Formats: sequence, structure tokens, C-alpha cells
Amino acid sequence: MSREVGYEPRSVKRLLAEMKDIAELMIDLSYSAVLLDSREVAAEVLELESEMDILQLKTRMSLLMAARSPDDAEALAPVVGIVGATEKVSDATGDIAKVVLEEIGLPEAIRGALPDAVETIVRAQVAPDARFAGGALGDLNLESETGVRAIALRRAGEWVLNPDRETTLEADDVVLFRGPEEALAGVYQSVTGEVYTPPEPPDPTISDLERATDSVVLMKNMSELAVDLGYGAVLFDSTNLADEVVDLEAEVDALQSRFEAWTLRAASRVDDPVSLRGLVHLARSTEVISDAAVEISEGVLRGLGSHPVIAEAVGESDEVIVRLTVGHDSDLDGATLGGRMVKTETGMRVIAVRRAGRTDVTDESVTTETVTHAHDEWVVSPGPETELRAGNVLLAKGPRTAAERLGALAGEQ
Repeated sequence: MSREVGYEPRSVKRLLAEMKDIAELMIDLSYSAVLLDSREVAAEVLELESEMDILQLKTRMSLLMAARSPDDAEALAPVVGIVGATEKVSDATGDIAKVVLEEIGLPEAIRGALPDAVETIVRAQVAPDARFAGGALGDLNLESETGVRAIALRRAGEWVLNPDRETTLEADDVVLFRGPEEALAGVYQSVTGEVYTPPEPPDPTISDLERATDSVVLMKNMSELAVDLGYGAVLFDSTNLADEVVDLEAEVDALQSRFEAWTLRAASRVDDPVSLRGLVHLARSTEVISDAAVEISEGVLRGLGSHPVIAEAVGESDEVIVRLTVGHDSDLDGATLGGRMVKTETGMRVIAVRRAGRTDVTDESVTTETVTHAHDEWVVSPGPETELRAGNVLLAKGPRTAAERLGALAGEQ
């Protein structure tokens, strides 16, 4: 049954932060639902979609109350655009979840291609007599001892995103954990009292279908990166980052075109072509996410700037985007991302590196094209071999506490 929604005084900043956090969580969960063929995880995506619908209505109401003049309307236009774009991400991930829930049809090969693209996520309901029942996350030391992190918790219909160390696991809580599959199995058993058995990924057998599934994986990675860079563009009011978002969206469009050709050819070689219908849904929804990323950065692209409330909302969300400068003689000066184990040691994922005044660098570890704008070079989606030097600017994403650890490595006080 639909919930009635009425106006109530709420901070637009807080509402935007909640929408951003939920949208990013939904991207993770929807692709994991496909990977795991998990109706339980897919159902959680639709629960979050319902929550997002309410948040976007409340945000629009608050924005309407705030606009009292043409100047207000111009300043708030980018905010309205971000609300609409975030809602599109929510709807697209909901459609991905329905591929599983409605059994639209998905080739088994896709589950052989996705494990490298998506971190494993499990849904666990806390059993009253389970080992971890009643324990606080901080006392359990899950992340430091196993690499597993609780990314969300649902209790009596209320969501807690990125629960902190003080959060206690209570009986009947639904907890979403993310981490290495071998470690997740032990955590799952300690929470539910049951054995977790991951599905066996099959091997792809049709070359055109292999190419099609590989294209979907690449589209997913690029779309997710585009959303991150879109929020980074509005946070730092950066036209360079906004331009990167546009370039990524164009590449996703090109992949979509090639994907359609490969899927149509593969259809003639499978016993049941209808089984490919879900793959088409998955690709279409992924393209919508990349389109929404452009809309997030639209205000910066159009010269309207970034309203302060947007930057504040992005900065206060549970997963933050930070910009750090590598200091001279710091731990990162002269190191590579993989060699220094930045993600493992800090929990932050570096999504872009800016190198000032360098136009002759080629980095084979970069999964998307390195692009030079004027005097600066942006390396988007850097790999483990990407080398860092003093003066490089890093854009990274992760939990707020992890940002402090990355700052220490970079030499920032």
C-alpha cells in the first residue's frame, strides 16, 4: 500500500545526501542481485526504490517552498536536475532488479562475466540465537579482521545506511554485507546460523554472447564511474570533471550499439532467444544510469555553477568524495596505487587522478581513456599500476573515516 506524503520542513541538504547514498547503494545491490540470481537482494532494491520515491517528493516540495524569485529559480535549477537524475538512477536499478524478480530471462553466461565487476554482496537476517546477535559492529571488528563491511541495515522498515561501529545487530534485522566471498561465508553463518553456498558461475560458450556480456560489464563500470564523477563535478564545481562525464556517457552509447549487434547475432545460436531478453533490459538500464550522470553535472556544464547546498549534501553523505593533493615525501609520492595497497589500507577507492602540466603520459592500467584538458591531465578509473607523484590531485570515494586514513598517506594534516 502506498504511503501518503505531505510537506514537512526538512533540510534539502540532508534529503539530497540521503538520495545520493541510496542511489549508490541501489547500483551495488541491483547488479549483485543479477550476479547472485538473488530474489532476496533484488527485493531490497525495490524497497529502496520505494523509499527514494518518497524522498524525491519531499525534496521537490522543499525546493518549491525555497524558490521566491527568478534568481532563486536559476540558483535552484541544478538542484532540481540532480533530484530528477537521482530518481532516474533509482528507477533504472529497480528495472535491473526486476530482471531477477520477474524472471524476464538472462543467459547463464552473464553470471560468469560479472564477478570481476561487482563485489559480492549477501543479504543476511539476524537469527536470535546466532553468534553475532546482540553484538556491536565495532566490537565484532568485521572489516579489520575479515574485510567484510556492513553497508546497510533494515530494521522494522527503517533503513540505516553505512551503519557505524556503535550499531548493534538485533534479532530479525536484515543486514547487507559486502566483501570477499570466502570471508562473507563465515560472516553469513555467524549472523544467520545457516551455511552460505554461493552459486557456481558457468562458463560462457557462445562468442557473440561473450562479447555482449563483456559489453554490459564495461557499460556498468563506466556508468558507475560517470555517476561518481558527476557528483565530483558538482562538489568541486569542475567543468573538467563534467566533461569527463559527457565523454563516458558517449562511450556507453557506443557500447550499447555494439552490444545490440552482438546480442542479435547470438540470438540465432541459442535454443531459446527469449532467454536474452533480460540482457537487453540490463544494458538499457545501464545506459539510463550514464545519461543520469550527465544530468547530475548539467548545472556545471551549462555554466550555472554548483549551488552550495549540493556540495554540502555530497560532502555530508555516508560515502564521501574527497580531493587530496599528494605531498612531497609522503607515503604516496613515487608509489603506485597497487604497490601501496591504497584501497586495502584505507578503504577508499581512487576514481580519478589529475596530473598538472603533463601531456606525454601513457598509463596502460587505465581502463578508460586518459584525457588531457588544457594544462591538466585527468586519469579516470586508475589501475593498480598508476603511479602517483607530489602535486597530483586525487579524487577518491569511500567511508568518511577512511578518508582520514587516505589523507594521512597523502601527507595532508
